[in-house]
This record gives sequence, structure tokens and C-alpha cells, in this order.
Amino acid sequence: MKRRPAAQRRLLGAGGILALALIAGPSGCFPFDSTDNGSPDAVATVQQTQVSEPEPVAAQSPGVSSERILFGQSAAFSGPAQELGRNMRLGIQAAFHEVNESGGVNGRRLELITRDDAYEPEAAIANTTQLIEEEQVFALIGEVGTPTSRSATPVAANAGVPFIAPFTGAEFLRDPEWDNIINLRASYYQETEEMVARLTTDLGIKRIAVLYQDDSYGRAGWRGVRLALDRRGMEPVSIGLYPRNTMAVKTALLDLNQGAPEAVIMIGAYEPVAALILWARHMGQAPIFLTVSFVGSNALARELGPEGAGVYVTQVVPFPTDDSLPVVSSYLSALSAYDPDADPGFVSFEGYLAGRLAIAGLDGCGPDVKRACFLESLRSADVIDIDGFQLRYGDGDNQGSDKVFLTVIGRDGRYHPINTLIATGS
Repeated sequence: MKRRPAAQRRLLGAGGILALALIAGPSGCFPFDSTDNGSPDAVATVQQTQVSEPEPVAAQSPGVSSERILFGQSAAFSGPAQELGRNMRLGIQAAFHEVNESGGVNGRRLELITRDDAYEPEAAIANTTQLIEEEQVFALIGEVGTPTSRSATPVAANAGVPFIAPFTGAEFLRDPEWDNIINLRASYYQETEEMVARLTTDLGIKRIAVLYQDDSYGRAGWRGVRLALDRRGMEPVSIGLYPRNTMAVKTALLDLNQGAPEAVIMIGAYEPVAALILWARHMGQAPIFLTVSFVGSNALARELGPEGAGVYVTQVVPFPTDDSLPVVSSYLSALSAYDPDADPGFVSFEGYLAGRLAIAGLDGCGPDVKRACFLESLRSADVIDIDGFQLRYGDGDNQGSDKVFLTVIGRDGRYHPINTLIATGS
């Protein structure tokens, strides 16, 4: 993880860590965008499991006792991205509940404490500092979003805390200089490359426009689209922007229409993405709409209703109801055992895989659990096999999976897995 001179590290109390997070990114860059307007008021809501208070075991890492290992999560549990945080938490808790019912990891229960950042960077900094300094968590898991992760990672790195399976495909998290970060999923560059490849190869489409959220998440996806188009000697025919945590997409739609696009690649959250698609349908426009996994697939389909037919979403985990796959069967069983009323979905499935990844790291350490051992056991494993879903890490590679899956919303309002955009029957 990032190391700073000892004299500088001694200055970092809670206030110092907050100041550092405001100025230092993975390459010493300012982690906020000019559009970030996170408010301290967004910190308020606390979501957590019941946490016991056993005596700590000597010489163990913070968050580790003879009875439990405590993980922390800062994510959106309110606001327009709340379904993402809630479902990531659901999946992690299902994985933890599954292993706890079998006696835990080397006799220790896994527990999760969560804090609501409402998808705002400043709240993510405050939450991360609190989770590390006050709650004394062993590791952070399942952070939701690029702008929030960009703000939280310097805090975690300075404290030496593992930052596991963030729900974002942003490239900065894949910088090998961050040696406390372990990514699970494919990147936004890989998702957008798949979109452009399918549009141009399957359908021969050349007029591609881009809608993106005006922050670090949107720009991460935007850069991925630009790279994919550049490889083919193409440029976007038009661009639309909207502010994070808003539904202000009408101007963006007008801007997109200026290019008369055949397809629109969308980098945003489910509520504004759905609003733009619904407005476009209302105005009689019929480009192909595609969006990345972060959108929140189940929530998007609900928002769109009957107008969702034919909308494509790239995914980074297998189809969450295909129980012919052992990993999906395990997920469905764990989800049902933890919450029988929960609907399976791509986001909670990713959360479940994140929980299983954490369990694999702890298993690799045996009874003597320390943060350094936990990270090394993940990085040094030849293959981490989660019931057939394989993750591979290595020198300079902190991303386990490169897989991208294509899905489409059908006329029945449900997602269907597909391999091509040709004759999808949507």
C-alpha cells in the first residue's frame, strides 16, 4: 500500500487522514472531481449487523478476536444509488451467514458493520475513518462507486487496511501501486470494449453516442468508450452529461439527439439512466441503449417497466439464476438461507462473491490472521476457485476476473443472457 515518510505519517490523526484523503489519490492526485459536492449531512444513517464485543486476541490485527473477524462497508443505503449498497450488503451477509452456520473461519464468526455514504465522497471519507479508527475493522469490503472509492482508498491505504472487492470497474483501483486493494470484477474498460465490439461487429453500427454521469465514475466509463472507439478509428457522434445524484437528464437527451445516434452507451446509476430512456421512448426515439453493470440491473428493470425491452446491460458475474453453475447454486442456497424473501440479482451475487473472496483470504492464513497475511494469501494463490468461478491474481495484477457477460431486458421485463446482439428476441 502507499507509504509516506515517517514524519508525515506521525501527523496523521483523524483530521490528518481526512486532509490526506482530500489531496492524495493513487498517484498523489486530487481524488475529488470539480463536480463533487458531498455534504457532511449525508453521513447520518447507520446500517449494521449486530456486533458482539469479545476481548481481542493479543498480537492479532484490529478487528480480530478469538470469536470474530469484523469487516466494514461504506456504501449508499439512501439516495438514488441505494439499491446498489443494499444488495451488495445483502450478498456479503449471505456469504458470511453461510460460513458462520458452518462454524465460521477457523472458529471465528465473520461480522459486517456498515455506514451510509449516500454515494457522496466526503461521507465516504468520514465513514471510512470511523470504521478504521473507532470500529477497528479488520478490512473494508464492498465499497459502492467510483467517487466514493476514490476518496476512501487513501484513508484505507495509509492505515494499512485491506480494501476488498469494491463495486466499481474504475481503472485507478487497478493501479498496482495500491497493494492493499483486491478487485474482484472486470473493469469498465472491458465492459465498454464488449459493447462497442458487439455494436460494430454484430450490427455494423457506426453512429454511437455516450451519456455519462459527470464525475469520476462517468469519466471512467467515458474513457473506456473512447478507447474502444479509437481502436476502430471512430468518434462518438454526440455526448450527454448529467450531475451525480440527480435526475437532471433532459438537457443530456437533447445533446445526444444532436448526433442522431444509432446506439447510446450509458454510464450512470439506475434512476437517471431509466429516466433518460423513458424520455427518449416518449419522444419516439429508438436508438439501442446499453449500460454497464454498475447501473444496478434489477432496479433498472423495475424503473423501466414495459419500456425496458431491448435495453442491454453488460455484467461481470454469471447469470444469477442459472443454477446449473455450481457457484450460482451456492449463491441461491446462501441467499435463501439468509433472507428467504430476497430476489436474486447481479449486484447481490457480486456481493456474495466478494464475501466468498474474503473467506478464501482468511482460509489462506489459518488461525493466525493478520492483514498482511490476508492480502498475500489472495495475491499469491495460483487460482481462487469459488465453486467454478475462478479468480487469478499476480504481480502487478490486483483484478481477479476478466469476464464480461451480455444481457438484455426482454418483453417479459426479465433479463436474458445472450452472446450476440443479432436476433435477441427482445
